[in-house]
Amino acid sequence: EVQLVESGGGLVQVGGSLRLSCVASGFSFADYTIAWFRQAPGKEREGISCISNSDGTPFYVDSVKGRFTISSDKAKNTAYLQMNSLKPEDTAVYYCAAEDFAGQSFEEGDYENWGQGTQVTVSS
Repeated sequence: EVQLVESGGGLVQVGGSLRLSCVASGFSFADYTIAWFRQAPGKEREGISCISNSDGTPFYVDSVKGRFTISSDKAKNTAYLQMNSLKPEDTAVYYCAAEDFAGQSFEEGDYENWGQGTQVTVSS
């Protein structure tokens, strides 16, 4: 069974940092692209970062570029999202997703496997 289990969300002050983790099981992690999405209150789910495990190349949307860093540890079957310089507008439920393609995608429909989501709240 394909599973993605997230952790690391919480409450942080403006300018603070959090690191989200996504532990994968039930599939060949090294063959997949991993992505992070988020959904703020009243908004649609938004893809913010992805990484291809085939070459480790990361991609980011402009709203998080320079502040967030995606990474993947194949030995641990775990993906991470390091979030720095957090802003109130970063408040959202954050999800990891995985699919068996190599490359870049921020399209929700391109991902079949999803984590449960973890809440990130940035206080002002």
